[in-house]
Amino acid sequence: MPRVIVEVMPKPGILDPQGKAVLGAMPRLGFGGVVDVRQGKRFELELAEEVTEDQLAQVRQVAEALLSNPVIEDYTVRVEAS
Repeated sequence: MPRVIVEVMPKPGILDPQGKAVLGAMPRLGFGGVVDVRQGKRFELELAEEVTEDQLAQVRQVAEALLSNPVIEDYTVRVEAS
């Protein structure tokens, strides 16, 4: 089955408290050299048929309306190679 990946990340300049919490914990766990962490979401959509441009347009609509908050988040849509 074809799979479409939607990745959602906070827009640049938007506060990311979860990313900051992970960044703060890293030195305590012995991980050094990391200067920033941004945390996002990943959605995997399995489609019943081959991916068409119309289906990708529908996925983008779902990403805009349901999977992300377009005011504070950006998203990308890609087809995962099988």
